[in-house]
Amino acid sequence: MTASASYAHLLGSVPLADTETVFRAVCAELGPHLRRIPDGETGERLQWVGFQRDMLLNHPAIEEDPDVDFKRVIQRDGVPLRLKPSADPDAVRFLTGYADAAAASYAVFARLQDAGVIDSGTRFQVCLPTPMSTAYMYISPASRAAFMPPYERALLEALDGILSAIPHDRLSIQWDVCQEVQLFYDYYSHRPADYKVQVYDLLARLGGRVPESVEMGYHMCYGSPASAPLEMPEDMGKMVEISNGVCERLDRRMDFLHIPVPRNRAADVYFQPLRELNVPEGTELILGLIHYDDAEGDAARIA
Repeated sequence: MTASASYAHLLGSVPLADTETVFRAVCAELGPHLRRIPDGETGERLQWVGFQRDMLLNHPAIEEDPDVDFKRVIQRDGVPLRLKPSADPDAVRFLTGYADAAAASYAVFARLQDAGVIDSGTRFQVCLPTPMSTAYMYISPASRAAFMPPYERALLEALDGILSAIPHDRLSIQWDVCQEVQLFYDYYSHRPADYKVQVYDLLARLGGRVPESVEMGYHMCYGSPASAPLEMPEDMGKMVEISNGVCERLDRRMDFLHIPVPRNRAADVYFQPLRELNVPEGTELILGLIHYDDAEGDAARIA
């Protein structure tokens, strides 16, 4: 890994009106410093995976589970969901909407890139959640094991659609890793005994489905639905543990890895575990050093 301050990485959400507004705004500010650019996750995707709950509520194989109470982060009011007892997980199909959203945004990206608004070397970044994201946000603990396989199939179908619709040399796939991180911090009241193996295997499996012709990376996240992290760890130890576990199983290169840095973490102790990070040669390590309206803190974290 080599240190570089010549470019910026945008994690996904940008609070602007629509895709074109996002592209034009960020390129005006950061244009030559962007290796990849997301569409801002505007519209129904504004609340990250919140629109997936809406999709599930209207799905014939899903019902509410009002008898279950569990610790959860939920972006909208509502009770947890479950697969109906009559539903066959092997036959259930979910339409996530990610492929259609990516194709629509890429059409705008390609038009603006051809017009010179977006730098010719910048890739279109598609941010995708993992099955655990929706499962731990919205699905009852007893139903997660049955829910995740069909939902993983749905996400991989969306990935295949994205790979078919967008030229590989213009595409970057970012897997958003949030609930997995929270599992490592024991955030949820129902944590599987083998959660570490589940997380490593899942993330390696998802990353491995992205062909070598496409850039691929991971965005680690503590979760911040109210603009503040749900976890405030003392150091990066668990982030490094997750990253190393995935790298041991990943059968392709990891192009980039983002690890967050909370607002009040500028001491050496927070970064010390990076000495144990074992990612493939050539992986871009991206640290979340920049926070909104915190120039003094930004400078301290960068230093």
